[in-house]
Amino acid sequence: MASKRKKVSKAVPFTPADVANIAKSNPYIQRLIEDAKLRDNVRTAFDSTKSAYARLTNGKAPTRALLEDKKLQRDLQSALGALRDATNALTEAPRKRARKGIGFGRKVMIVSLGAGLALAGSEKLRSKVLDTLFGAEEEFEYTPPASTPPSQSTTAVGAS
Repeated sequence: MASKRKKVSKAVPFTPADVANIAKSNPYIQRLIEDAKLRDNVRTAFDSTKSAYARLTNGKAPTRALLEDKKLQRDLQSALGALRDATNALTEAPRKRARKGIGFGRKVMIVSLGAGLALAGSEKLRSKVLDTLFGAEEEFEYTPPASTPPSQSTTAVGAS
């Protein structure tokens, strides 16, 4: 009796368009694609870790291999150094582009500071601004009421 084999089609989890969208949306993957030094660090870390694992599982006791095997120690040190460099490269903030000129917020701050200093230093400008904002100040002249001469009384207090 002949066995019937079913054709098993391997399903691809992602299409090339999906991979491109993931690569564009993830800054870590973009950084990995763009930075050759980062790729080299990741490759070195992977190779050193693979070599260290092979040396660690060669049949000796792991503690003895860690303490006595100089090649294993060198592989682990190389893997750690490469991983440290890759981590630093991924976590450092991307460099900001150089600014061209002064931004709008900075301009507003400079103008307002200059206006404040001008108002503080010039009384004429201050009165002009106050007149513009609140209207001209009314001139007020005070005239005291007509006074009557105080009456003089000849009676002394306490005299009987």
